Amino acid sequence: MPAKGWIEVSDRYCKGCELCVSACPQDVLELDKERLTPKGYHPAHIFKEGCTGCAICALVCPDAAITVYREITKAVPAAV
Repeated sequence: MPAKGWIEVSDRYCKGCELCVSACPQDVLELDKERLTPKGYHPAHIFKEGCTGCAICALVCPDAAITVYREITKAVPAAV
């Protein structure tokens, strides 16, 4: 089962450059055309399920606007 993750994008720092969108291996990011940041940019957001929390988007973000969260699942011990 793949890991599950999600992101938070800071409206204060995101400038809508789309580097995170093009870097996402799961293709789950896009610019939110419904919203504008206080600086007038369309921020990135997750538009469908499938984020694994890989953090590639955060690594390529030049303004450190993305915080990545990953769901922790506990492994079930194997039966002996």
